[in-house]
Amino acid sequence: MNKTETVTIDKHADPSAVPSVMQAAVYQGRDRVELREVPVPGIGEGEILVRVGACGVCATDIKKIELGLVPPPRIFGHEIAGTVVRAGRKVTKFEPGARVVVHHHVPCRCCFYCRRKLYSQCDIYRRTGTTAGFEPAGGGFAEYVRVMDWIVEAGTVEIPDGISFEEASFLEPLNTCLKALETAELAPGEVVLVVGQGPIGLLLTQAARHNGCTVVGLDLMESRLRVARELGANFALNPGKESVEGILAGITEGRGADLAIVATAVPDVVVMAQKQVRRGGRVLLFAQTVPEEIIPVDASRICMEEKKLVGSYSSSVELQDEAARLIFGRRVNVSRLITHRLPLARLLDGIHIASHPSEDSLKVVINP
Repeated sequence: MNKTETVTIDKHADPSAVPSVMQAAVYQGRDRVELREVPVPGIGEGEILVRVGACGVCATDIKKIELGLVPPPRIFGHEIAGTVVRAGRKVTKFEPGARVVVHHHVPCRCCFYCRRKLYSQCDIYRRTGTTAGFEPAGGGFAEYVRVMDWIVEAGTVEIPDGISFEEASFLEPLNTCLKALETAELAPGEVVLVVGQGPIGLLLTQAARHNGCTVVGLDLMESRLRVARELGANFALNPGKESVEGILAGITEGRGADLAIVATAVPDVVVMAQKQVRRGGRVLLFAQTVPEEIIPVDASRICMEEKKLVGSYSSSVELQDEAARLIFGRRVNVSRLITHRLPLARLLDGIHIASHPSEDSLKVVINP
């Protein structure tokens, strides 16, 4: 278990109200997660302990679990919202009882990478700052999670009244989408092709529409296309049945999309996206996160047609406030994306649902 350097007395909290042990879904190796009883984490003087109210199931955790990308044991889950139940004596921003959403990564904001706004490449950012025990890995798939001091200071956001834990748990995923649009240098009025209308694709679709863009969403599932239209997509197309090129030509005077975002891990989609953007357009990779994965790319389009191929990963600390504004103001509809709410004991079922998309599945949320 993770050890803390400081033993503290909680402020305005009854220590007996927090148990000494809790339930957690512990990763034990490739495709193996077991519900186990583990100690509730202790906290340091600048830290808080949060009772998890909701934790979204994210594709990055799914890949780590299903492919065994990291050594066990770990407790995953990083889209965390809940209630502060303990606060270290040096914590001034949050009291027990506060409803919060926590990010698991926060950059130093002063290193080589941070000065270039490449926050996800910062060494401090790469340190996971929330844990339920073992090697820090998020910890949201447990009843309680320890939030370390630098996350308390810069990565914890209070949830306003009327916003559910489930809605608040989308803060980090929406942030990653806002960062992707910023990385892609999105401009109002552009035509954006979003390939894949899963939970992330639908967040990207809404965020691009909010920025004044025309959005064409692609997916092979009719149910997801219906949701895309409901949430504001100007066009929602099945590329197996409809002419994407024809629709794009009709709304761009034959040029093609200004930007294509690949929000699916299907390798061959990248070449298709390159074909659908105009000369000098951009293709942004969002879902290609498996180490050493090789995908086909048409290099001639990058060189001769001057089409950019860029990537975006994780969130930006500078976009926390904007993500909160969009979700807390319900300018982006995240509740519509939730199709499955499962208890901790059914985490493996949730992972299977999320990694095997169907007509009736979108976002899976765990309620410990």
